[in-house]
Amino acid sequence: MPSNFLKYAVDGNGDGRADIWQSEADTIASIGNYLARHGWISGRDWGFEVDVPASVSCTLEGPDQSRKIADWAAMGVTRTSGRPFPQHELGAAGSLMMPAGRHGPAFIVTPNFYVLKDYNTSDLYALFVGHIGDRIQYNVRDFRNSWARVDTMYRSDIAVAQRKLETLGHDVGGADGLPGFKTRRSIGRWQESQGAKATCFPDKGNIAALSR
Repeated sequence: MPSNFLKYAVDGNGDGRADIWQSEADTIASIGNYLARHGWISGRDWGFEVDVPASVSCTLEGPDQSRKIADWAAMGVTRTSGRPFPQHELGAAGSLMMPAGRHGPAFIVTPNFYVLKDYNTSDLYALFVGHIGDRIQYNVRDFRNSWARVDTMYRSDIAVAQRKLETLGHDVGGADGLPGFKTRRSIGRWQESQGAKATCFPDKGNIAALSR
């Protein structure tokens, strides 16, 4: 955006100009400046792909339910790589992020993840930006846990379910038809209230049940 260029573009190659169209150095430096000025914490990762045991509810997702990464580890959350969480991360805050609920990979993300979301509010956008950075820096491969097939749904159908959840007292983050983390965990909490296993993701079955 032109306003972002005026606020955050910087000279990365020392020629006295900030040219994000012709200079790769200026482009990278400007991106770094944007992230730094939006709160990026130097030395911290954006997040880690994890395995979440059945004993840890997917309803614990969200930055407003963050806890020390050491606490997540004590609950049985482990990195899919098999490596321990970095020592310098253990005492810092991390949040559970499950973009497809129980139907896909799970992550413990740091506040840096939400800095990426300041640029684009999509969970998947921020996730894939972080992941491609890992692929470049650490030569990692694809996520270890696969994405399961989910039902094809209209936004209008999800919005109907969101409005019903709101009448039941859930904060879904607005009835916009998008399954953000507040909607995902609200579905999970409703599922648990019905005595069902929480999947924390909309499907034709739970949407139909909520729409009655």
